[in-house]
Amino acid sequence: MDNSIGSSVSSNSSLLDTVDGEENVFSLVQRAKTGDLSAFDTLMVRYRQRLYAVIYNMTMNAEDAADLTQESFVKAFRSLSKFREKSSFYTWLYRIGVNLTLSFLKKRKIRQFFSFDQASDDGGMSKDLEAVSSTSSTSVKKALNNELHEKLNEALSKLSDKHRTIVVLFEIDGLGHKEIAKIMNCTEGTVRSRLFYAKQQLQSYLSEYLN
Repeated sequence: MDNSIGSSVSSNSSLLDTVDGEENVFSLVQRAKTGDLSAFDTLMVRYRQRLYAVIYNMTMNAEDAADLTQESFVKAFRSLSKFREKSSFYTWLYRIGVNLTLSFLKKRKIRQFFSFDQASDDGGMSKDLEAVSSTSSTSVKKALNNELHEKLNEALSKLSDKHRTIVVLFEIDGLGHKEIAKIMNCTEGTVRSRLFYAKQQLQSYLSEYLN
């Protein structure tokens, strides 16, 4: 399994159950459970970029996101026998990825606590977002866009890991409350309350730019 990011994936949930319009995810999972690596590779290509994007927005670091995405697929492959089809495959996969990332973030905070000098912000995500999103032809608008991206990244980083994760899954990845609840292993009510609180916090952090 390579580390490169696959082709873009539609966020339309109805498309998540088919690959190339023919072979559905269920049959691919069943084949992968028998040890069919090509079937799992197909699943990996299908969901890799979308999972990477979620982890990227949780960690704010491209290298960490790539490593955690790969680790998520490795763990998913090793745990396929435990997948009972009670939820969709991508919900199950996301749960693995989110839990690995939350664990990683917790360990990173501990390392930063004991080594303050290493707690500097990495500007990788801001630079990547600038390269992707700043399409203005005027230098003034580019500067404003870049500043807004930096402030948004800064605001997201101020949220707790669990609140930031829910914002990423809901606002960026477009998942519903029910799916997020399954991924985060909590109730839909908890998802709604955390999302509401997170939005209030973001609005407060970005009030200067939203007014």
